[in-house]
Amino acid sequence: MKKKRIYLLIILLQFTITASAVKFAAAADTTEVKSLRGETMIDEPDTAPELKQWQPDRDPIPRDYVQQPPLVPHSIEGYVINVKFNKCLTCHSWANYKESGATKISQTHFEDRDRNVQANVAARRYFCNQCHVPQVNAKPLVDNEFEPVRAIQQH
Repeated sequence: MKKKRIYLLIILLQFTITASAVKFAAAADTTEVKSLRGETMIDEPDTAPELKQWQPDRDPIPRDYVQQPPLVPHSIEGYVINVKFNKCLTCHSWANYKESGATKISQTHFEDRDRNVQANVAARRYFCNQCHVPQVNAKPLVDNEFEPVRAIQQH
C-alpha cells in the first residue's frame, strides 16, 4: 500500500512539474525577444561594428558599488595579455607601480581559489580585462536605471 502511495505521489508530482513547464513555455511565447544584432539572423554575416573612440587617459574612475573592479581609465589598444606576457603588469605590478605612478594591483590578485597566498599573480586573476574594462564613447546597449551606492559616491 505504501508503494502505491509513493508511486501515485511521484506521478502527481511529475504531472504538476509538467503542467508548470507548459504554463511557463506558453507565457514565454507571448513575450518578444529582441536581439542586439537587430534583424540579422545568427547564421547571416553581420555588418562590422562601429569603431569606438577610447576615452582619453584620466584619473581613476569612481566605483559605483562595493567590490566593483576598478575601470581602466586609459586605452589598452595594442596591449598584449597572454600566458607569457601581461602588459598591465609593466605599470601596475608591485615592483613597478611607484615608478609608473599607476595603481598597484590588489593583494587579492595573489590568492588562489583556496585563498592561499602566492608569490606571483594567481592564474585566475592574471587576465586583467576579464574584470577591468576601459571606457569608450559608446551608448549603453540597454536602458539602465542603476543608482550607485550612496556610501561610496564621491561628492
